[in-house]
Amino acid sequence: MSHEDKAVMSTFIGVLAGLVVIAVLFYAVANLVTSELVDEDHDGRMQAKIEENIRPVGQVNVGSVPASAPAAAGAAAAAPRSGDEVYNSACAACHASGVAGAPKLGDQGAWGARASKGVDALLSSVVNGLNAMPPKGGCATCSDAELKGAIEHMLSQSGL
Repeated sequence: MSHEDKAVMSTFIGVLAGLVVIAVLFYAVANLVTSELVDEDHDGRMQAKIEENIRPVGQVNVGSVPASAPAAAGAAAAAPRSGDEVYNSACAACHASGVAGAPKLGDQGAWGARASKGVDALLSSVVNGLNAMPPKGGCATCSDAELKGAIEHMLSQSGL
């Protein structure tokens, strides 16, 4: 190694050593300054907030796995909705204005051809979905009896 290479190497090692010393000093000062700021109560509140933010929004009941007691009690306590209530909450979004070819409420001509199939056939179409209508007409929480009531409501409002 030449004299110039040794000079560059020793300068590099000196600068590197100086930077390490500065980094250790910064770490020591930061540790000294923040060591008094540890607040156990704050840590507990922060942990509680984190757990609240990541807690699941709901639970899924799949097949034979029983639903949790509060969910089952809430479902059992809910009385079946009338056809008018189901229509207003789920069906009116499309059937009030005829969205995507949905027969409008009160349109006897559009409902007449459908009514000739019978309520059970209409219920089957609603439960399974038909054309642009999603299964259960988009009302996943509706029972078949509630959907049948909504169909009968729409038929009666259309004069059938």
